[in-house]
Amino acid sequence: MSRRFDKAIATLLLAIQEDLDYPPPCRFLASCYAHMGRLDEAREIVRRLRAITPLVAQSFSQIRNADHRELMLSGLRLAER
Repeated sequence: MSRRFDKAIATLLLAIQEDLDYPPPCRFLASCYAHMGRLDEAREIVRRLRAITPLVAQSFSQIRNADHRELMLSGLRLAER
């Protein structure tokens, strides 16, 4: 949520390697890629995410800060285009 997408990507890639079927890191990774303008990679992650769950984006109500929640959702919306 601090917009250090490049640092987040490295951590998220490790998380995905540890558990390929766990959706949350895929969602964050797709959003990060999209915000960095790496839309092809973001869309590939969304395709992978759709293979493990029908719910790509959720409400993210657990993210209490509205700006942080919108950052996540806006990235996913870009990735889903």
